[in-house]
Amino acid sequence: MKVCDLVKKLNLTVISGHEGLENEISGGYTSDLLSDVMGNIQDGNIWITLQTHKNIMAIASLKEIAAVIIVKGFKPNTDTIEQSNDEGIPILSTAMEAFEISGKIYELIKY
Repeated sequence: MKVCDLVKKLNLTVISGHEGLENEISGGYTSDLLSDVMGNIQDGNIWITLQTHKNIMAIASLKEIAAVIIVKGFKPNTDTIEQSNDEGIPILSTAMEAFEISGKIYELIKY
């Protein structure tokens, strides 16, 4: 499944990184602890978090993830949005809690 397909199916808001909407999703990871994400997320995963600062994009780029989903209606900082656009890694937003969106994504991409 591509990021753009997930956006449509779950009515997610695309905040930035539109160039990456065709990225393929290989799985997902939910965590707000940056060191945990850096050590465990896999290339091509969707990252679900409530973090909004620029460091999320540093990890997203380093780990070559498909997209970042920010939960609870939180909005990323301006410098985070700029880096998302520079890297071509989408930042998506939802009003859902991490638990809810994680379950919905799992149901859509399980193999």
